[in-house]
Amino acid sequence: MSDLKSLIIPDKVPRHIAIIMDGNGRWAKQKGMPRVLGHRSGVKSVREVTEAAAEIGVGFLTLYAFSTENWNRPPAEVTALMSLLVETIKGEIRDLNKNGVRLAAIGDIEALPKSSYKALVEGIEQTKNNQRITLVLALNYSAKWEILRAARQLAEQAKTGQIEPSDIDENMFENALSTRGIPDPELLIRTSGETRISNFLLWQIAYAELYFTPVFWPDFGRKELFEAILSYQRRERRFGMTSEQLAR
Repeated sequence: MSDLKSLIIPDKVPRHIAIIMDGNGRWAKQKGMPRVLGHRSGVKSVREVTEAAAEIGVGFLTLYAFSTENWNRPPAEVTALMSLLVETIKGEIRDLNKNGVRLAAIGDIEALPKSSYKALVEGIEQTKNNQRITLVLALNYSAKWEILRAARQLAEQAKTGQIEPSDIDENMFENALSTRGIPDPELLIRTSGETRISNFLLWQIAYAELYFTPVFWPDFGRKELFEAILSYQRRERRFGMTSEQLAR
């Protein structure tokens, strides 16, 4: 693992990494355990990956923790997930502050259960001055919800005469998204072998490099993160240009 870290080029570390944490339930099922224990085991990976990302200079780490579609899961699992969220945030505050981790959130967080919302807001407030890395939790989030909300907000401003429709450009639209002030991810990782985006940061990942791994989230740690970053660093990011243009 230390060898992998030594291979990473510091100047080419992605400023922002987004991760679809997938496979907790299947990991638990393979071991004959309840799905909720898979989610609980996944907390260890969140801690390890956050620390590893901060260690190599990643500025923002966004984790897809709970989508708007996840409410369709069995009620007992949803309840357990919300309880785990409260427990984890409260239990990690001291370490977050110790490690310079600022907590943030995107999504319709006001629609979360009161206890979950309260714990989240308190965690954000208690870590707001940390500057080493920003850990963004995507909770009750979907990209379609986010884009529609931004469109409605701009439409309302145009309707009331605050802006002209012709004023709307990429910058204005981005400022209406819940990720306002957060740079777009350069690298998107999805665990568990699935190769879908699953309604996650659809606007923001327009030029992100995608990395899919068969490793279930509870088994994804420092080594796996470094492997993903090394894969990213071996790629040529052209942004619509040719290799020859980049070489000039």
